Amino acid sequence: MQFHMIAGGPKPVAPFSHAVEADGFVFVTGQMPDTPQAPGVLPEGIEAQTRNVVANLSTVLAGLDLGLEHVVMARIYLTCFSRDYEVMNTVWRSYFPPDRLPARTCVGVNGLAYDALVEIDLVARRPGV
Repeated sequence: MQFHMIAGGPKPVAPFSHAVEADGFVFVTGQMPDTPQAPGVLPEGIEAQTRNVVANLSTVLAGLDLGLEHVVMARIYLTCFSRDYEVMNTVWRSYFPPDRLPARTCVGVNGLAYDALVEIDLVARRPGV
């Protein structure tokens, strides 16, 4: 097993690795909608927050020579599920071809770090492993 912290990656809000790799699978810790340049500062609205989360996930994946095309599973957490679900889905869908959508779970939660509206974690798979 390998435990990864990505140089220039998002600042952890708790004690964790950005990703853990085992047997070709890469488990990426849930990312928040802040940026490495402004930890704890969130943009307004679910669209901007979803885009920032995906950017942070992409930064972690890129640090491991992977990309969104390697994602096999995602879990999405929303604090305002009924209000934000459709907009988040529209943003999420924009990152993947229609015939290559990862498996996914999306749940409503009571709260997230930084009072974020969204957090996403994922599992990727290294090609050829």
